[in-house]
Amino acid sequence: MEEKPIDTFLVSLCYISDHIGFYGSIKHSPSDFVVTEIDVTGQLVTKDCRKGSEGIQRASNNEHDIKKRKIGPNVADFTHVIDACVKDISDSVREKVEYVSDDHNLLVCESGQYNLLTALLSIDVMKSLNDFACLVKSSFESPVSGSDHCELSLGLFSDKNNRANIHSAVRQTFPFLLTVTRSTELLVKPNLDYLELSQLTSEEETDAFFQFLDAKVENSRFTFQPDVCKEHRTSVHHFISKKFGKLLETKSFSKESNDGLQKISITVRFRERKGSSGKRHRTEETPDIFTAFTLEKENLETLEAISYLSSSLGVLPSDFSYAGIKDKKAITFQSMVVKKVTPQRLHEIESLLEHKGLKIHNIRPANQHLHLGQMTGNHFMLIVRDVRHHSDDTSEDLQKRVDETVHNVTNRGFLNYYGPQRFGKGQNVQSHEIGLALLKEEMAHATKLLFTAEDSDDPVNKAKKYFFETEDAKGALALMPCYKIRERLVLRALNRYGWSDEGCVRSWLSIPHAMRIFYIHAYCSKIWNEATSYRMCTYGSKVVEGDLVLCTDDTHDKSSLGDRVRVVTATDEEQTIYSIHQVVLPMPGHSVAYPTNQVGQWYIEALANAGLQSCKFRIGKLQLNVPGCYRHIVKYPHNLLYKLIFGSDDQCQGMDDRTNPEGLNSQKISLKLSFELDSSCYATVLLREMMKCNF
Repeated sequence: MEEKPIDTFLVSLCYISDHIGFYGSIKHSPSDFVVTEIDVTGQLVTKDCRKGSEGIQRASNNEHDIKKRKIGPNVADFTHVIDACVKDISDSVREKVEYVSDDHNLLVCESGQYNLLTALLSIDVMKSLNDFACLVKSSFESPVSGSDHCELSLGLFSDKNNRANIHSAVRQTFPFLLTVTRSTELLVKPNLDYLELSQLTSEEETDAFFQFLDAKVENSRFTFQPDVCKEHRTSVHHFISKKFGKLLETKSFSKESNDGLQKISITVRFRERKGSSGKRHRTEETPDIFTAFTLEKENLETLEAISYLSSSLGVLPSDFSYAGIKDKKAITFQSMVVKKVTPQRLHEIESLLEHKGLKIHNIRPANQHLHLGQMTGNHFMLIVRDVRHHSDDTSEDLQKRVDETVHNVTNRGFLNYYGPQRFGKGQNVQSHEIGLALLKEEMAHATKLLFTAEDSDDPVNKAKKYFFETEDAKGALALMPCYKIRERLVLRALNRYGWSDEGCVRSWLSIPHAMRIFYIHAYCSKIWNEATSYRMCTYGSKVVEGDLVLCTDDTHDKSSLGDRVRVVTATDEEQTIYSIHQVVLPMPGHSVAYPTNQVGQWYIEALANAGLQSCKFRIGKLQLNVPGCYRHIVKYPHNLLYKLIFGSDDQCQGMDDRTNPEGLNSQKISLKLSFELDSSCYATVLLREMMKCNF
């Protein structure tokens, strides 16, 4: 497989280490390539990802891994510790605070919010918060309340979004508590309004009312239990009007019960907002409801999976957000958020998805969309099949070759190229070619490239060939499979607006912004890869004058990435102030600086040769703005574990012996790997560096 690479794009790019490497086959089946996202708190999005790592040989530690490690070396173990501590705390609260029915307590009902608190607050703070909640609850039940002036500090939180998340999670988990912000400090106090209402209604109703109030879901309503006492209903009306009159309105509704009696209930709803003219306007659109979940997919592209989900839920593909695109031929776990869909609705379609290779887990309410890159990295569990020596390698010790490669990538890292997934699998046209046409504002040419067929006879290429030959957008649309979202949107627009320059522009505008700019990023990624290879071939691993480095010390402004990038001076080079892992190169754009050495000149010539010498990296017609960014040229794997497996491909059974000379000659050998990579790093690129072959 590797002796005749499928992808030729990475073949000419250099390596950072000079070890010999080995041959092998990756992605023999989706189960050979398991990818699990690591969220912003450093935790895996599924709990079972670490299974199967027992007994795998751990790569030797290196200085960089110790200094730069973002994710603890025993994430799974640490998670168990957290779970155990939280369970102890929860049990303590359940013993002291009994304010809901026996079979459901508040911490269980709001487990999503409670889990969010455990992610945002330390164990000590969580314990203090639970103890404080018990104290407040006890004081509310006491005839003499002495808690009206007490408060608890949860700490300083400079990030506004984190503060908002903690505010909501605390109030949803403990409705009898009130949260306030003093500068960047977050304080918790007793909610005296809760105490007053709890004297008029049951604690269950009071809990539910304040959770409804804090959620602030537009067009939602809350109804108290039927109440036959008019004076009591009046007291509830007056309380809500006095405390929340500007926000809420109440009304009594009469309903005949099964026994023929008229029962009256109080219903509460949020007041309609007034427009600038002072007149009320009706809200006809679906409220902004967000639901988060973990998506497990097998042998599916991320966008293809979203297509199935959107059609099953009756929403648009653009209503889904995610932190990153995951491999197709793999089993992957990733966080997702969908807009305008409730958790209950997601639960209803779970059984419909399995035949599509999809499963959804950990369904829970969310406050907002995810953003690309909003994760720490990815955890990989891989199997490389049919491991063998390179054809020109005369060594008989395959274990030695594997040990050598692992040692080098662990200590020297790998060149952080964008992987082949970034450029598509096309042999005739790749994504970066379409991106170049868009940057040059050659819209018709970009459209033709999008519909250039490959040398196969599958339904997608049949539709492309038909359109390329006839320019019949309507007919091609009927042939194009439903999961090809981009192509179908473009065809639909071309059918409506025609095959003119204006029609081509409108067709590209018909696809979501993230899809449009994907092609631009593909071209910029190609330039970055080639610039990195040129830089390493020219200067090697030494940091030289004119390089760009990312400063992480406290002496530099951290307000933005651009403010932290500086040019290496001759003095810096002489004193070897910087290391290679601090060197960055820019992705082309209008807001980046280029190196002042030969690499900078290379960028100028490469862009000029592509016809982009005057490109402003702003495409007004397509509403695309490409500021550019900086990317480290060297990255390191974390927690790299490995083990050679002796036996057939189907068995893939482990053995305790590190070497087995007879087995090396008589059995097929596989390599089992487990490691973590930072966000936007590619496992295929790491394997390329290890094995010295392309995929």
